[in-house]
Amino acid sequence: MRDTLLIALYAFAGAAATGLTGAGVLRLIRRRSLTASLTVIAAVGVVAMLAGTLAVAWAMFLSPHDLTVVTTVVAMAAVVSLATALLLGRWVVARSHELAIAARSFGDGGAFTAPAEPATAELDTLSRELAATSARLAESRERERALETSRRELVAWISHDLRTPLAGLRAMSEALEDGVAADPDRYLKQMRTEVERLNDMVGDLFELSRIHAGTLPLTLARISLYDLVGDALAGADPLAREHGVRLVGGRVEPVPVEVDGKEMSRVLGNLLVNAIRRTPADGTVAIAVERSPEGVVLSVTDGCGGIPEDDLPRVFDTGWRGTHARTPPAGAGLGLAIVRGIVEAHRGRATVRNIPGGCRFEVVLPAAAS
Repeated sequence: MRDTLLIALYAFAGAAATGLTGAGVLRLIRRRSLTASLTVIAAVGVVAMLAGTLAVAWAMFLSPHDLTVVTTVVAMAAVVSLATALLLGRWVVARSHELAIAARSFGDGGAFTAPAEPATAELDTLSRELAATSARLAESRERERALETSRRELVAWISHDLRTPLAGLRAMSEALEDGVAADPDRYLKQMRTEVERLNDMVGDLFELSRIHAGTLPLTLARISLYDLVGDALAGADPLAREHGVRLVGGRVEPVPVEVDGKEMSRVLGNLLVNAIRRTPADGTVAIAVERSPEGVVLSVTDGCGGIPEDDLPRVFDTGWRGTHARTPPAGAGLGLAIVRGIVEAHRGRATVRNIPGGCRFEVVLPAAAS
């Protein structure tokens, strides 16, 4: 029993010394190729066995013949182990290199394509994560391009829309100053109209900037949408009469919501004005409020004839008008963008879809707690 314990002690001492040496070598080459690390690990296992055997032989527990046999066996095992470690290391390194090349492709703006050759479970997991990251980056780049395009269009359109009334105001003021205005009162009335239009445009830009900056202040209060809709219909009635459009608000449930009354009135006003301006004379604009499993659904239906399918995803984009006309009724293209920003600030959702003869804008808001 004592001899067995001594053999175990000498074998452990020899193997431990080898293991500590191997750990030191691994630390020194930790920045080197995985092949080198695998080779060292395989060598440690074989050399640890050999060191333990030599330690036991040194203590006179093995005969010279037995030592030769064990050493030969260990040497052959070392050759096979090192060869296997080298092959495995080169295979793993090759797969890692292929993965690095694939990852570099989507880092440069392309899409990630996982290597065709099979890899280890860890590399396969990494490939899936890189593929998911590539998809998210592609979506982010697409959003960035869309936002940049929208920003450029907005700057161009706002510059044009500001220049047109300013030029008119300048011409009318010069005519009044020179005393050549045939009808000064009409000129003054037109100048006031243009100033109000400019004021509305600046107000929309300020509102949109606060929405984009995330600094839109909201004063939430429990309000019935029935009252909000009633006020919005009363405010939009003169414009509807001017365009010969009928306003209908028959299906409005008195549903309570916690919203900022001023901002939500702006949402309703923008939706109604947009619907009235795009509905032909003798058409109908209907507003409805009803409960749904998602919350409270407020809808505005018009008779615009529908929106092209390609334009539907852009309806709420900043600067979108649905027409390239630079006429005043087209507006600055900020109304629906403001609608979406205010609704999302209330943790809601704004959508649009085509229906027979027109389109339907829907605003989904969280229902007020009972």
